Amino acid sequence: MKSAYKLFFDALANEARLRIVLSLRGGPKCVKELCGDTRLEQSRISHNLRCLSNCGFVNNKRQGKTRVYSLNETTIVPLLKLIDRHIAKYQEHLIKCGVLKE
Repeated sequence: MKSAYKLFFDALANEARLRIVLSLRGGPKCVKELCGDTRLEQSRISHNLRCLSNCGFVNNKRQGKTRVYSLNETTIVPLLKLIDRHIAKYQEHLIKCGVLKE
């Protein structure tokens, strides 16, 4: 079980994947839109989307020739909202311990 937690949090600890997840909070996007939002190159976006899809963080739908990606509404969106509440409540403590920078 411990290794499953590590794998889960490692997926979000990767800066590129975190940027993709945070971009998708704004709604579903195709790879081109994610490239614009994250300033990452297409191949890096595609590689990390594959990882996020395999881990169940994101879903994708084909719209014509394009794939549109969105966050997993059942688990990831509620988890991100919970993290937001935690950061808001403990922001001062997170800054003191060096997790957040002012």
